[in-house]
Parts: sequence; structure tokens; C-alpha cells
Amino acid sequence: MSATKAAPGSTLLFDGSDWNFSTLSRTYDAIEKIALEELHLDVYPNQLEIISSEQMLDAYSSVGMPLMYQHWSFGKRFVFEDHLYRSGRRGLAYELVINSNPCIAYLMEENTMAMQALVTAHASFGHNHFFKNNYLFQQWTDASAILSYMEFAKKYIAKCEERYGTAAIEAILDSAHALMDQGVFRYRRPPRLSSEKERERARERLEYEEQTFNDLWRTLPPRTSEEDDDEVEAEVAERKKRLNLPEENLLYFLEKNSLILQPWQRELLRIVRVIAQYFYPQRQTKVMNEGCATFVHYYIMNRLYDQGKISEGAMLEVLQSHTNVVFQPDFDDPRFPGINPYALGFALMQDIQRICGKPTPEDREWFPEIAGSGNWRDTLLDAWANHRDESFILQYLSPALIRNFRLFLLKDKSSDPYCEVASIHNERGYEAIRTSLARSYDIGVSQPDIQVVDVDLLGDRHLRLQHNVKSGVLLDEENRDATLRHVCRLWGYDVSLAGVDAETGSRLYETSAKAG
Repeated sequence: MSATKAAPGSTLLFDGSDWNFSTLSRTYDAIEKIALEELHLDVYPNQLEIISSEQMLDAYSSVGMPLMYQHWSFGKRFVFEDHLYRSGRRGLAYELVINSNPCIAYLMEENTMAMQALVTAHASFGHNHFFKNNYLFQQWTDASAILSYMEFAKKYIAKCEERYGTAAIEAILDSAHALMDQGVFRYRRPPRLSSEKERERARERLEYEEQTFNDLWRTLPPRTSEEDDDEVEAEVAERKKRLNLPEENLLYFLEKNSLILQPWQRELLRIVRVIAQYFYPQRQTKVMNEGCATFVHYYIMNRLYDQGKISEGAMLEVLQSHTNVVFQPDFDDPRFPGINPYALGFALMQDIQRICGKPTPEDREWFPEIAGSGNWRDTLLDAWANHRDESFILQYLSPALIRNFRLFLLKDKSSDPYCEVASIHNERGYEAIRTSLARSYDIGVSQPDIQVVDVDLLGDRHLRLQHNVKSGVLLDEENRDATLRHVCRLWGYDVSLAGVDAETGSRLYETSAKAG
């Protein structure tokens, strides 16, 4: 890295593609001034880390966390990503940002100075503001404690590997990872993390369970006496009440109630579900999060150019990268991956800015509260704070944007040999398209609803799960049965899964996994 100080008398922050830390600091200050004073962003303190491409690949492989325990799946993904990168078949992200306090942004050392400026605006102010202010992140994550908790988790798992062996640890982690999507609280807020308290609680949990563990529970015979049906129903009701069933968080239930797990194994399950919970808000805000960050970097970089602080060459490089990020391939393009969250999110933010500043009669009819208000900053700040993807699209997707993206609604019934165009660009169609698109971003719809519904801990200990089937969408049989075997491994006894139609309550299927 060579010095890139601009020529004497120039107002440019940098000149050329090379950079050094003095240039980064000077550019960061200019970006921060615009972000805080003009966009009124509220951010955590920032920490910028310069890393190599290999370190970026390593961060990719360990789900983007700076402190992560070891597992074979991370190494497998590293080899896969590295092969694609070295063969030129895939590029790397210019940055990676961590939802923590301070907010950590990783910048690749191979970036040009123009790209370092862009990703600083994107990550350190766009993502940072969203992490700090969005209600989902405020309710479900603890940015001030996640790094110290990950440090605790990494050290704890390393100690377990030394004591019990790598194979034993990987067996538990394999099963826990398979159940991560079913290891979150969707409606009940988890407790806040605290590194020191967490270490103390972990130690107390282990000591208590080691003192109270009694292997005789495993040897109790199942009951064989005939019981009256009313008594059985009453017992089942009482059992469900005592165990707080149904339970949506499968990992939590196994951690607390499995009779075969040792204390250290329970702690491994808890670590995995804490990580799954940490990423839960991000799964619900991909469009908004990336849209916010992209809008912020686009605004800031244009303001720097308007102020004469970056050159035309740097701005062209920024615009080329920005255009690549928000590019939306057509449905018949081989590169089509679905709707690009960067493209949709950025378009929504810009559309709000347009509606607030230069509304059409159609905008005034659809958005009477914000159309022509001129207050696009506060409108965006309010939206970033109080919405997730589903509600944001349902609230702000305009007919103009539906036309620009050429969206329409198809009905596809498995019983019909054709698809039907159900909604087009008319008043009724706009409502239906917006509702359908918003619903597709609701993870409550896209993720299978599987709950623990019953288990007799004093009897045969058969664990019964229920899949509430929505819109007739069943689980893939091969993956379903493989995942059920992971549940059986952690439970230690027979496990069954029944598919029940969410609307009619009729049973659609039942499968099971046998212990041993």
C-alpha cells in the first residue's frame, strides 16, 4: 500500500486506487459526517478490520463470525468456496459486517480505495444503523454480548474436544446443526446474553446436573397396566401442561428434557441454538437490511462526489460496482436466482424518496400519509426501525414499482397441467401481487412448522412431533427422515413425526425413527 494523498490544493480525499490507513481514516471521517448529519443515522461505534482474501473465505465458511468453534462442515465449505474463487468462477464480497457492539466491518486488502470507501459507507453505516435500530434486532439479539459469548463457546467446545474427543463432539454438533432452523424461539423472547454471567451459569448447570444425574431413570420399565381412557386423557393434558407443550423450539426441548444427554452435550445444544437465534432477525430482514445499506452507500458516495471529494474515475468505479449489486436478471436469464434482495430493497428505498418528494396522483391515492410530505429521511428511518421484509413490502410496494419490475401473479395447481395468470397490472391486481410477494418473505410460511406435541417421560418416552402442513406443502422424504434420525440420536428413544393439515386437522402422513 502506497500513500494516496491527493495533490496539494485538491479537495479530493484520495487520488488513485492505492490506499493507506491515513487515507482510510480521512475518508471514514467524511463518510461519517454525511451519514450522521444529513441522513441522521444512529450507529454503534465502528471497528474496521483489513483482511486478506483467504481470511474472507474463512469468514464465509464460519457463518461470518469472527470467533467460531471448529467443525468439519466449515472446512468443507472453505474448500468449496476457495476452489470457485481460485478458478475465477466466483468473486468474493468486498466486505463482511458483524452485528455487534462495536460493529465490526471486514474490508478486503485487495480492494481499491474507491471500494474501501463504498463498503465503509455500506457496512459501517448502512448495516450498522439497521442492526442498532430495527426492532427485531433489538428484541432478539444482544449486540453487546455476542462476541464474548462466542469466545466462551469456542473455548468451551475446545475443552470438550480435549476431554471427550473430536468424534463425540462432532456427532452432537452434526445433529444440532441439522436442527438449527427448528432451534429458535419465534414468539417467545430469549434471555439476554452476558459473557460473565453465561460462564457462571454454565458452570452451575454442569455442577447441578452432574450431582443430580441418576442412571436409574434409564432403566425404568414401561408401564403395562390398563388405564381408563379418561385417566389417560387427563394424564396427557397434565403432562403437556407440565412440559409447556406444544414447544416450537426443538433444540431447546431436547436440551432441557433429553434423558440421555450428559451436561456437556446439553451445553453444546444450547450454544448452537443461541447462534441460530442470533441469525433469526437477519433471515427476516434480508431485503430491508441490504436495501438500507445500498441506499446509504449510494447517497453518501454521490454526496462525496457532489462535494468534490472523490474524482470522476472513483465515482465511475463505484457506480459500476453498485450497478452489479442491484442488477436484476430476467426470468429467462441463466443467471436468474429469483428476486435480487439488493435490487428490490434499493428500489423500494428510492421509491419512498420519490413518493415523498415528487408523487404522482396514483402515489397520492396509495400513500396519502407520505406522498408529497418531503420528509423522506424520517419516513425511511421509521420504516427501517419498525418493519421486517414482509410488512415493509406490504406497506410500501407501489404500483409504479410493480410495473418497473414487471411483476404479475401466477396460480399453479398441481392438479392442473397449466399455470394461470391470476393478477395483472390493474387496481385489484396490484393489491394481490403486493400481498403475495410480501407473504413469500414471511418465514412463518416458508419454514416448516414442526412442534413437540407429546412425550411420556415416565413411560415409553416416545417423542411425538407434529408438522402443521400449510398449503399442502410436504417435507422432502429423504431429508425429513435423515433429520428425524438426528432427533432420535439426541433424544435416545423412539421419535415419530405426524403431518397434519393446518386447516382441516386431518392426518396426512406419519413416519418414525427407532432408537438404537
